[in-house]
Amino acid sequence: MSVQPVEPAEHRAGPMLDHLARRMRLRAESVLTPFALRPRHLVALTVLRAEGGISQQALASTLEMDATNIVGLLNHLEAGGLIERRRSATDRRRHVVEITDTGAKRLNEAECALKNAEDEVLAALDPTERESLYELLRRATTGTAATCSEMICPEPPLANESC
Repeated sequence: MSVQPVEPAEHRAGPMLDHLARRMRLRAESVLTPFALRPRHLVALTVLRAEGGISQQALASTLEMDATNIVGLLNHLEAGGLIERRRSATDRRRHVVEITDTGAKRLNEAECALKNAEDEVLAALDPTERESLYELLRRATTGTAATCSEMICPEPPLANESC
């Protein structure tokens, strides 16, 4: 059976979302460079700001990182004075990680730079459209989180099937 061509009216968001994500990622990485931060550092600092002190193990779990990678990430942030690791008062085998005042200040500055980068990338959208985009993306990511495994094809579909 032959493959039916996709009608022009049937838009596919995936390639456009991928392109937008790449543009945003490239712009984010360039504005974070002067802060000696990468997006993964920013995520860790954001979690630490929200959580206060958190165990190194809990942070690794939250960030979905293995122990080796979290240590490298924290070493970088600690060398920059952005976080502090100390032994837990209740369990000496664990380390508690906290954002420092310097880290909170750097995070705030980086977030301002990222806001400006986002404004550049999304310049074609007015504030109402940006809010709509955000809400649609939030709903899409929340809605697919529970059923993500159902949407993944175990193997490429046959020509007359769809995923």
